[in-house]
Amino acid sequence: MQNNFLVISALGEDRAGIVNELSRVISDTGCNIEDSRMTVLGGDFAIILLVEGRWNELAKLEATLPGVGRRLGLAVHAKRTTPARREGNLLPYTVEVVSIDHPGIVNQLANFFSSREINIRDMATTSYAAAHTGTPMFQVQMTVDVPAAMHIARLREDFMDFCDQLNLDAIIEPVKG
Repeated sequence: MQNNFLVISALGEDRAGIVNELSRVISDTGCNIEDSRMTVLGGDFAIILLVEGRWNELAKLEATLPGVGRRLGLAVHAKRTTPARREGNLLPYTVEVVSIDHPGIVNQLANFFSSREINIRDMATTSYAAAHTGTPMFQVQMTVDVPAAMHIARLREDFMDFCDQLNLDAIIEPVKG
């Protein structure tokens, strides 16, 4: 197994073909995309890739990236990393929250979990207008790693009380699959 990893992030004005160009460069160097997240935020395209390859393939990719970034009009950053360490005593839970949009929701949720030493592994947020009324709404979906020793029923009760105080509709449940 190769076990040499590079995280690549890129940001720039959105246009067709960016994913094609980036994935071609990665493939041409002999590397493989292990994991990725990409989205359009405002008028900009953002991507984060976890790439695996032999050390010399990753070095070739690292040397190629500045020119690729200039050609595609992207700010590109690359960093060597290690394989993810998954502790056996953590249970993945899905958290979904919907509410009327107002500043501070993400910070309040992050504080709730951080204060209990629960790591947020993945998070996506979106804003939208409610059907019929047009009310600005906010949605958060995240995956958190709950320590297995934690009393889950108590955590769920505390979280639901917390969300009720902030007028947030919420669900917390084990990750399915």
